[in-house]
Amino acid sequence: MKRTLIAAAVATIVITLATLPAHDTRAAVSADEAAKLKTTLTPMGAERGPNKDGTIPAWEGGLTKPAAGYVNGTPRPDPFPNDRPLLSINAKNMNAHAAKLSDGVKALMAKYPDFRIDVYPTRRTGAAPQYVYDNTLRNATRARLVDNGQGVEGAFGGIPFPITTNPYEIILNHRLTWTGVNWQSPIRVWVVTADGKRSMASGGVQTFRRQYYDPEGTPEKFDGYYTLGKFAVTEPGSKAGEAILAHDGLNAGYPRGLWQYLVGQRRVRKAPSVGYDTPDAVTSGIGLFDEAFNLFGPIDKHELKLVGKRELYIPYNNNRAALAKVAELVTPNTLNPALVRWELHRVWEVEATLAAGKRHVAAKRRYYVDEDTWQIILFDGWDAKGDLWRTNFTLTLTAPDIPAVLGNVFWGGYDLQTGAYYLNMATNELPVQVKVLPQVTRSFFSPEELANEGTR
Repeated sequence: MKRTLIAAAVATIVITLATLPAHDTRAAVSADEAAKLKTTLTPMGAERGPNKDGTIPAWEGGLTKPAAGYVNGTPRPDPFPNDRPLLSINAKNMNAHAAKLSDGVKALMAKYPDFRIDVYPTRRTGAAPQYVYDNTLRNATRARLVDNGQGVEGAFGGIPFPITTNPYEIILNHRLTWTGVNWQSPIRVWVVTADGKRSMASGGVQTFRRQYYDPEGTPEKFDGYYTLGKFAVTEPGSKAGEAILAHDGLNAGYPRGLWQYLVGQRRVRKAPSVGYDTPDAVTSGIGLFDEAFNLFGPIDKHELKLVGKRELYIPYNNNRAALAKVAELVTPNTLNPALVRWELHRVWEVEATLAAGKRHVAAKRRYYVDEDTWQIILFDGWDAKGDLWRTNFTLTLTAPDIPAVLGNVFWGGYDLQTGAYYLNMATNELPVQVKVLPQVTRSFFSPEELANEGTR
């Protein structure tokens, strides 16, 4: 009897382990595996070598030297002004290149005959400081998933899972990607209606403290909140003075904090609706809150699956677009194709499908995550009927002074059904772009300070 009970218990354990979701069973990689970050892989976990055709070059350290005379916060010049397109793809020839195009890009080509993508030589400019590389190597053997794949423990100061094929880890790598530590940027949000009319939906100042990447920090001193962000609205006049504050934590032990200051109410209140599929007022409702920065807030209403790794044409190194005049860039139907740079890169493709019993207007999404930076560069969304509905992008800004490729600025989305689109966090025609700041105090991101600012 005793042996029978033991055998039954062992069988139960084996069955349980076999049926657990992949994101509940992952262990940190071995030291030998992590050592690949110094050989065949880049320090961030991308394939170091070129692709078979040579159309994607080897990574050789990224872009870490700013232009001569560059002044912090001023618009960054195009690092490759002499590059010319290798080819252009539009509705007429997209079938020949379909394997390297996302569904959303193909849908834009089919909807707008004048839309095209100009493909430039691939420049692997992704880079980070050495301490980020060192922490990434440490994280490879110490970080682990928690909270049913929604959180991480044991990570600090680098990519948490640089060697992975787990979709939950890939999304957490995006959340904890390197984009600098403390910085601020004036921004404008441009929206274009289906009839081609352009207007500014919002303007203001965005400030971030990415304290997870504090170069003076340690895992022991880290308070668990990887990003503190504040958006203070300055225009139009009807919205001036409003603000949104967000605290995002590594796991359930550090619950997300969201607050809003509304001028009409003259008080700070918690804002639980700033998330998921709530229409984003900053974009006049064209975008959804969880589309901000290509992913903002929880993703627990969807189950994730890794489709695989592929070569894809994605927007990259778009400093020239950031220098363009608004009227030249933000044109009817789509951004001006002549000003947007596309390149061939390897990406991780992660599919998010609405979980049983959950509600969200996007029944399915596909995220395309750049291997060099772990940032979502494109993603597509389908509605409940299975129709492709939305396609979102970040143009990426190359900032060798940080050094980083910034995918959390200069982003937007197209509504393929209504024909409207928006461009968020744009600094076009402004004298200041993303400005690196000295240490920003944590109190600057407190609800109390938000209230004080509102009463001044």
